Amino acid sequence: MWLNDVIVVFNRLGCDTAAVINILAHRDATQRALIESEYKTMYSEELTKRLSKELSGNLKKAVLLWMPDPARRDAMILHDALTTDIDLKAATEVICSRTPSQIQHLKQLYHTLYGTYIEHAIQTQASGDLEKFLLAYLSTPRSEGFEVDRTMVDQDAKALYKAGEKRLGTDEKTFRMIFCGRSRAHMAAVSTAYHSMYGNTLKKAVKSETSGNFEHGLVTVVQCAENPGKYFAKVLRKAMKGLGTNDKTLIRVIVTRAEIDMQYIKAEYHKKHHKSLNDDVHSETSGHYRTFLLSLLGPNQH
Repeated sequence: MWLNDVIVVFNRLGCDTAAVINILAHRDATQRALIESEYKTMYSEELTKRLSKELSGNLKKAVLLWMPDPARRDAMILHDALTTDIDLKAATEVICSRTPSQIQHLKQLYHTLYGTYIEHAIQTQASGDLEKFLLAYLSTPRSEGFEVDRTMVDQDAKALYKAGEKRLGTDEKTFRMIFCGRSRAHMAAVSTAYHSMYGNTLKKAVKSETSGNFEHGLVTVVQCAENPGKYFAKVLRKAMKGLGTNDKTLIRVIVTRAEIDMQYIKAEYHKKHHKSLNDDVHSETSGHYRTFLLSLLGPNQH
């Protein structure tokens, strides 16, 4: 199968793009790595270099981002967002929506690939509350378990209320300490407790007490703790709403979530907007680029 894939890719690149993207879109990370290594063995050339030569525009960006495994892909997105095409919002989204083990892997890989630490790139590009928050989020160990200490949950909800809505001004340090130091299960429980204690959602409290990418980071943490599918459905909706499409965001989210939780994202999207994500992507894109993204989304469920 791999040999056949490799030969088709080699022979059809440049003349039958549809056949090539059909193969690549339907292979998982392990299979894509095998195709890449076989391709190099057979043709003494990096497959990504050839793809880069033969493809163009958004299709090229999407395919090249799809080829690596998830950790390498995240490292590439962050390197681009922090050094080339500066996008602190995208960098914040990636860091704050990943699990502690994904972050550990990403940090190691970033250093291996680029010979510098991700923290240095953040210090160069970010400042103030955002810089402190991202550095703390990258360095603080968090549990990935589901156990929750109720007493601590209530204490955190109270501390966040005192640090924000209850006072004039905001105690950012408390927000940073709790959001960076607690597990997803714990943060979801804090959000529920906050709402039942104070009648306001934690997300709304964050939005009224903070701003900019610091706010975006806190909201990402709390929403990914509660429901990552809903969070990414909203990011995709924003990318397609209004005049023009933010293709960079569309590509980033579809490509990075395709092998993780895309079915949940599609379900949340439909629940909220009463139409399918596939249909919206179809109407916002065209050509081989459209075909490729729709292949990653999988069949239309509605």
